[in-house]
Amino acid sequence: MEITSVSIQKETKDNSRMIGYAEIVFDNCLKINGIRIIKGNTRIFAAMPNKKMQDGKYKDYVHPINAELRKKIDDAIEEAYNKAD
Repeated sequence: MEITSVSIQKETKDNSRMIGYAEIVFDNCLKINGIRIIKGNTRIFAAMPNKKMQDGKYKDYVHPINAELRKKIDDAIEEAYNKAD
C-alpha cells in the first residue's frame, strides 16, 4: 500500500499541541480525512479520526495495524506539513 498524496491544513490554536489536519490517499483509491496533526516532544505525529463513545472513551474509525504503516503515515504527514505554507 503506497501513499499517493497528502494534503495539509495548518491550524494555530493557543496552548494546543494540535497543529493541523491532514488528508491522505493510498494507491489513488482510498482517502482518509480528518487526521489530526499533533506536535509531540520530538516530532509531529498523526492522530487518526475517532469518535467519542458513550462510556467517554475514544474509538478510532481507521488506524494502521502495524508499526511499519504507522511510521510511513507519520513520515509522509510530517514531510508534507514541513513543506506546506
